Amino acid sequence: MTLSDREGDNWTLTTPAARSRNGVVAAQHRIAAQAGAAQLDAGGNAVDAIVATAYALNAVEPWMSGLGGAGFMVIWLAKAQRAVALDFQGVLAGDTRLEDYPVDPSLPATPMGFPGVVDNANIEGYRSITVPGAVAGLDHALTRYGTKRRPEVMAPAIALAERGLDVDWFTSLQIGVCARTLARDPVSSSIYLPGGHPATPESRLRIPILAATLREIAEGGSETFYRGALAEKIVGDLQAGGSRISRQDLAAYEVFEYAPMAVGHRGYTLYTPGARSGGLRQREMLAHALAAMPIPPERPTPETWRVYAEALEHCWKRHKIRNGVITEQGACTSSMSSVDAEGNMVALTYTLLNRFGSGVTLPSTGMLMNDSVSYFDPRPGYPTTMVGGKRINSSNMCPTVAVKDGEARFSVGASGGNLIMPAVTQVAALMMDFGMSVEEAIHHPRLDASFRGSVRIDPRFSPETLATLAKRFELEIAPQRVFPKLYACVSALSRDPATGECVGLNDPTQPVGGAATPAPFQLEPLGDDEPAVRP
Repeated sequence: MTLSDREGDNWTLTTPAARSRNGVVAAQHRIAAQAGAAQLDAGGNAVDAIVATAYALNAVEPWMSGLGGAGFMVIWLAKAQRAVALDFQGVLAGDTRLEDYPVDPSLPATPMGFPGVVDNANIEGYRSITVPGAVAGLDHALTRYGTKRRPEVMAPAIALAERGLDVDWFTSLQIGVCARTLARDPVSSSIYLPGGHPATPESRLRIPILAATLREIAEGGSETFYRGALAEKIVGDLQAGGSRISRQDLAAYEVFEYAPMAVGHRGYTLYTPGARSGGLRQREMLAHALAAMPIPPERPTPETWRVYAEALEHCWKRHKIRNGVITEQGACTSSMSSVDAEGNMVALTYTLLNRFGSGVTLPSTGMLMNDSVSYFDPRPGYPTTMVGGKRINSSNMCPTVAVKDGEARFSVGASGGNLIMPAVTQVAALMMDFGMSVEEAIHHPRLDASFRGSVRIDPRFSPETLATLAKRFELEIAPQRVFPKLYACVSALSRDPATGECVGLNDPTQPVGGAATPAPFQLEPLGDDEPAVRP
């Protein structure tokens, strides 16, 4: 047993929940959640709300996700009594060449566990970028399942981008962690490293052209992004920087819509994006836990946590056998959930992969771009080897919607690379196995296990639980932290069909996270240049 935090953080972390009978939105930034909840207030549904939230994150949490990213979404359609999944993952350029990524044995492995390459070309800079799917995915969801016009849904994001990002200590932390990568790109450096140093609290960052790009998307949707005037700007910037992404690559991009993976557990049906996400591991973890604990005790016991830890180790072992080396440790990604008064519910997780992605901000659009080439192996002959036009087919993202008796009961997702699926599944299991509220489950101590030789555990667990787990595993005892987040960053919400009450909250470790109830979107005044929110 190791204690890794004798001199570490000394905080008690809690976060408030938002409650409403008219719906709620939970996200990693509470202003983005407010942008989403405003759509509910204006008569929109949960899909309108999640799309507004996702776009708003471009302006308030640009380091985690955005126009240059990709992801998954699960939607529960209350009237139709069915769930749909959307895969809008990134795709390699059609002209991808392994010779662009020569292995450098002197470099450490990438966050995905693949060999490092010369100049970190698979994790930093223009050649680490895949065709982004975010705009296609969000537009697909809004067009097919939303109720409001795109300009209305995107108005808060545009206003936030016009205003600029008010820098606090948490923003400075995010920038400081990635300062070296950001310094490689002149546009990113000018935005995030004024004077050559990370932006400091009480300053304001403006991302040039981002508001104009959002407005262009609001007017032209995915058509302009992938096949129109905006596509021309994007490809021009990419190719000028050394990317092989072409106009044909953008024009060929597709969103995959399909029936999500469904798994039954104690009367619930959990819907996830399936085997390309963390959903298959979630299914295997729950099945293993159910077999070992067919009738749960009234409250979790030390044996409960032994079962959960063994189930996580089991599913991760199977995953690594299936996929080879994929050990994502990325600190990026943003997860959010929404529910409306009609019972429609959405879970969305999307990402730039690593924090600030490639570190590249495209000069003609203000878009921060992903580094998802690092999902692929630079060596020939492996299932994950880079091949032109290949789509990301293995991710830890695990947005989950849980349904019982024909009603969506809760939605949960998280950011945090390998930490995502264990955290999401524990929160879900605590609610299903022990009847915990979403608020109680989010605040409960967690452990993390991914078949890596040890199990990390929060010291808030009882001494009996620690002793029981120490008999079976090598333990790393580490408390929850604001940084680094050792147990993922979870966003979740629930809805009680009997009362209609919706409850949402974000992880206690996320100081800027939160949930919001329906209300008009209003920006807090920051000066005389305050923009109006306009459709």
